[in-house]
Amino acid sequence: MSGYRFDRLKILVVDDSAHMRKLVTTILQAFGIIQIYEAGEGDRAWTVLRDANPDVVILDWMMEGMSGLDLVKLIRTSAQTPNPFVPVIMLTGYTHIDRVRQARDAGVNEFLAKPVSVKAILSRLISVIEHPRPFVRTKSYFGPCRRRRGADEYRGPERRVTADIAAVG
Repeated sequence: MSGYRFDRLKILVVDDSAHMRKLVTTILQAFGIIQIYEAGEGDRAWTVLRDANPDVVILDWMMEGMSGLDLVKLIRTSAQTPNPFVPVIMLTGYTHIDRVRQARDAGVNEFLAKPVSVKAILSRLISVIEHPRPFVRTKSYFGPCRRRRGADEYRGPERRVTADIAAVG
């Protein structure tokens, strides 16, 4: 399909819709992914994440109990997380720019709008593998660098320079 061998990847799919989990899981299996873990809600996903330590997490935003956004924050900041650097792909029907910014500011690596396509999932999966963004730690944020473009046009007072960023990873 893509020339990639995904058979060694471990992926956690989190969505409260069993239908959506099955759809994403079927797509991932078509890519050759064998180790796929599923969770129907955030608390269960947190347990699976700690036990399985997946290579990528694909999760829905809106779920009963712990939301996908809350789970991302926990993944990035909890002392119990097995891997605070795990790539997270947010899969949601809420695509307003404010939602995209909230997801980015929580530490999401990629954003994927529902309804999903095989091509879109493959694109995001390849993106987190081939183009991992450096992680940044500030007083109020830990996660992938939120800057998508390498543009230097902003020169305002809060412009970070390379030496000011505490890049980790």
